[in-house]
Amino acid sequence: LTIPARPSRRPAANRASTARPDATLTRRARTVYARLRRLYPDATCELDYRSPFELAVATVLSAQCTDKRVNMVTPVLFAKYPDADALAAARVADVESIVRSTGFFRSKAKSIMGLAQAVVAEHGGRLPESMDALVVLPGIGRKTANVILGNAFGRNEGVVVDTHIGRLSRRLGFSRHDDPVKVERDLMALFPRKSWTLLAHLLIWHGRRTCAARTPKCDGCRLADLCPSAGRAR
Repeated sequence: LTIPARPSRRPAANRASTARPDATLTRRARTVYARLRRLYPDATCELDYRSPFELAVATVLSAQCTDKRVNMVTPVLFAKYPDADALAAARVADVESIVRSTGFFRSKAKSIMGLAQAVVAEHGGRLPESMDALVVLPGIGRKTANVILGNAFGRNEGVVVDTHIGRLSRRLGFSRHDDPVKVERDLMALFPRKSWTLLAHLLIWHGRRTCAARTPKCDGCRLADLCPSAGRAR
């Protein structure tokens, strides 16, 4: 497997919107954050990993797949290919066989092997620690880069926006947008930088446990009195 030529691409601007959010909305957002922290004191990344590179691979595999399933696959994958050098030299068919149950296994195998090859060729086998360097790697977009930077390197460069976070942001009135980049900018304007990584975990945990896409549990939701969509979110 060879690394295809990649056009240069810059990440979306990671600064908050210049428009200051309404003070009432800001206060409500901070109250939501405080309640979620009390509700989910153990909120964290639910992907298992031992290194930044393992987190990058696991996050790529998690696309349209549950974290639970990914955590069943990655121990086998990393036992056979413990680092970027090993994965870069793997046989495509072997990697496809291991990651098959995560779905879209051919494209995912191609992505994680291309990622490994690029990390070896361009970064000496170590995953880079900057947004600019991460988003040009195969399989890594801004969302995945935010996951890596926030969790593996402890750097709040932005807010992860997945389907859960986008949905809750709209239901809670934090954003009117569907575009993840615009949702991220709205959240960055509402919440302090130091909270960005944990904010994503809290919203994901609440989305998985209470505020589901089709059947949100509004009656028992601890945020119902703060949520403009309570009782009518579907």
